[in-house]
Amino acid sequence: MTARLSVTAAPVPLEAYAAQFDDLFAQRSQRAGFRRYLEGLLLPAERNKTLTGLANTAPVVGAQHARAQGLQWFLRESTWAAAALNARRLALLCADPLTAPDAQGVLVIDEHGDRTWGHQTAHVGRQYLANLGKTDSGVVAVTSLWADARVSYPLDDEPYTPKHHFATGKADPAFRTTLPIAGALVTAAVAAAVPFRAVVADSFSGEDAGFCQRLHALRVGYVLARKPSHGWWHQEGTIGTLKGAAAAAGWRDPLHPGAWVRVVRPCRDRHTETWWALEVVAGPYGYAPRLRAVVATTDPATLPDHRTRYLATNLPTPDEPVIAAGALPSADLAEVVRLYGLRRWVEQRDKRTKYALGWSQYQVRSDQAMRRHWQLVCCAFSFCWWHASHAATAITGWPDEEVAPQPTADEMAPPPTADEAVGRGENTPPAPARVLAGGAARRARLARAVDHAPALLAQLVAAAPAARAAGPA
Repeated sequence: MTARLSVTAAPVPLEAYAAQFDDLFAQRSQRAGFRRYLEGLLLPAERNKTLTGLANTAPVVGAQHARAQGLQWFLRESTWAAAALNARRLALLCADPLTAPDAQGVLVIDEHGDRTWGHQTAHVGRQYLANLGKTDSGVVAVTSLWADARVSYPLDDEPYTPKHHFATGKADPAFRTTLPIAGALVTAAVAAAVPFRAVVADSFSGEDAGFCQRLHALRVGYVLARKPSHGWWHQEGTIGTLKGAAAAAGWRDPLHPGAWVRVVRPCRDRHTETWWALEVVAGPYGYAPRLRAVVATTDPATLPDHRTRYLATNLPTPDEPVIAAGALPSADLAEVVRLYGLRRWVEQRDKRTKYALGWSQYQVRSDQAMRRHWQLVCCAFSFCWWHASHAATAITGWPDEEVAPQPTADEMAPPPTADEAVGRGENTPPAPARVLAGGAARRARLARAVDHAPALLAQLVAAAPAARAAGPA
């Protein structure tokens, strides 16, 4: 069997990552398209990352350029499988010690919408777009994300198709709302043996009895948000809502908290906050064997809307006896608050994939092209974590170029702070900044994304939450 023809290599860090997917692409043009697409996604640009933007051609008229046509064929007409690409991406993440999931993380289920127009685009419709907070023409996707205190990355995504795309509307067997789609994503993660402590989702999923029943059937833990007005049938004069239970918990001040318990909550910028948590014992909620409800807030006296969380969980309390094999591990109040706090990684994922990597900037109509674009964005996102793990051994530059001399310790030192600069003579010249290459390239070529992936990663981890604490805190 003859050897495969080589393709124009990507910059070395990206080339080492992309080469691990080569066996998924049967044709040389597919392997080349995969590299060029990832380069375009990782390269910071002032234009939207449409196909002409990724190919660096003029908008509209540049669509006929050979580079743009090649990427269009790769995305729309080529024969590679997006599901196989995603499976390989997740296998690499699971095999890397930096990103391997463990049982202390969470599976975050979320949905988001992107404003899109046109009657011929797959999955488009006038519907509620949660991230915009209004109804508009767009595409809604349900996503699953694995996260812990160190790292987060998308697992899978599935678009929601409005009823008008089906001949018989909601009566069509293929029609699904976002909640069954969310349940299917959890089922897929369980089938793939992805470890996680609990499923975490907002109140849209948390208020749905069918979604909760599916999690119970899968025998997985969950921490789901509930609305402040969430209530139950009750006698007049007794507690009937979660907010009413919080108001009746006997709070006076931090020295006299009543039933409230002080917990420490880690934040993205590595500082900690003091929160107060309440175990609700009212209505259908309470200790074993009933479902638990937890209220967490920064101020039990006023219960501010944006700093108060009403949660339901099936994780048992630490003092509950284990009565069956395979029972879910226990969680105290601090652990419940920690688990739901990891849901904030969704916001960081949205910022990086949508605004830095062009998740919602596609200009395609078909379902296949849309799914492929999303999976390629996920590959670019995961490459940043891969590069962080392999940066010590990766060589920057181009495969056929000599490696430039490495900068000295003085050249790599960060610029002095204002306090360090005090006392220096005014005539002391500043150290020159290293903005030039170490040497000339052997030949002219198109500039590509050599060091932009580390820059994107730096933006990603700058707002990361605090490192994982030992134990259940």
